[in-house]
Parts: sequence; C-alpha cells; structure tokens
Amino acid sequence: MNAKQIKVENKQLIITWMDDSSWQFSLELLRNECPCAGCKGETILLHTYAPTEKKLSDLSYKIAGIQPVGGYAIAIQWKDGHDTGIYSWDYLQKLIAR
Repeated sequence: MNAKQIKVENKQLIITWMDDSSWQFSLELLRNECPCAGCKGETILLHTYAPTEKKLSDLSYKIAGIQPVGGYAIAIQWKDGHDTGIYSWDYLQKLIAR
C-alpha cells in the first residue's frame, strides 16, 4: 500500500493513494488518537503502564513534518515537539471506520 501524495490542507491530513482514492483526517483527531505508548499507554509482561497526562496547546495540533516508516506507516512530528507516534495504514483505516 503506497501513498501517492500526503498533504496538510485546512487542518486536514489528506492521503491520496495510487488508485486516486483518498483518506482525510482532522489534525485534531490524529493528535488526540496518537498511537504511541506515551499517549495510549502500553502493557509489558502483564504490567500496564498508563499514559502520561497530555498538556496540549495550539501547537499540538499543527504538523511540523511527516516521514514514511517503511511501506506501512507514517511518523508525524507535531509542532509542540511530540514525535513518537507511528500511524500505520491499518491504524489509520480503523480511524476512518469510526
């Protein structure tokens, strides 16, 4: 699954695929649903770690950069410095289905 184009426009992230279909996400949704352990928590060896409390600002909802991660995901760097979320295509597809 390869994206043809990824762009930010009007507070939306738009991913256009090779077949010209596209997915659109609000930047607010993507930031609030960041899949990293710091935002969602994690379980290691049956011990669950709660996510840290987020203190979000206007910069938290603005993208500083987007990097591909292999052929399966993108990493989003937010203008508030947060950059540990890796958004897989599968995860993004689940966000669309909500």
